Amino acid sequence: MVERGAERAGARRVMTGPGGGKDGVEQDAALSPDALADAIATGLSVIRAFDASRPALTLDEVGERSGLAVGAARDALDALGRLGYVRDEARAYALTPRVLELGMGYLSSLGLPAVAQPHLERLSQELGESASAAVLDGGEIVYVARAAARRITSVRIAVGTRLPVHATAMGRVLLARLPEESRERVLRTARLAASTPRTVTDPDALREILRGTLLRGWTEVDGELEDGLRSIAVPVRGAYGVDAAIGVATVSGRSGLDTATAVERLSTAARAIEDDLRAVALGRDAG
Repeated sequence: MVERGAERAGARRVMTGPGGGKDGVEQDAALSPDALADAIATGLSVIRAFDASRPALTLDEVGERSGLAVGAARDALDALGRLGYVRDEARAYALTPRVLELGMGYLSSLGLPAVAQPHLERLSQELGESASAAVLDGGEIVYVARAAARRITSVRIAVGTRLPVHATAMGRVLLARLPEESRERVLRTARLAASTPRTVTDPDALREILRGTLLRGWTEVDGELEDGLRSIAVPVRGAYGVDAAIGVATVSGRSGLDTATAVERLSTAARAIEDDLRAVALGRDAG
């Protein structure tokens, strides 16, 4: 919460924590646009340093993963802690559930999670596998809806989970559909790290895979994110530029789920989600 003294020029503001109490830190009421952008970027870079594989980090690890100097990382963690987004756990830091608030506005406005969820649940029941929906955010995909059949991977996946775009089926579907300039920007700037010995990290090899993905309208990734994990995905074309992907994940080599069946069921679910998204959009316009 920010309190402003509006009765005098050169007013000060006081940052308070989640309970409303003052933390004793006062700043000028008017920050320059550059200073404000830097402060927001610093806080977000610290939050993004945490993920499913590293839910708790030391100060040095936060600095390394966020690209910040240790002093800047400490200041950001202290500020986020006062605001209730980070907690200190015996020489390590972890995010609190309050960070979920940061994404709820986007998910609510997107409409996709609510629309996709029943279709994903039906798909998961039909195939006996986990089904998910994701959107693209730079060099990562972000899960926005999920129906989990059972745990088949050591990677803990839930709504909000981020995974590398180049090593995931949904990521490749989304990347393939980008305009060429945007796709090349992602390939230049994304961290194309190898999660397993099978992960394709060469940009030219990825470009060839993406060309095939765009022609087929679906893609399959086997053992590139995690050994023994296979995923298949198709795109979802939404109203007003909403672009997403849905996919299923299974164990590599499992005879019960063949690619053709998975692609057919995924495509049917994707068309149904698209129809529902159009209906939602038309309803909003009519209102």
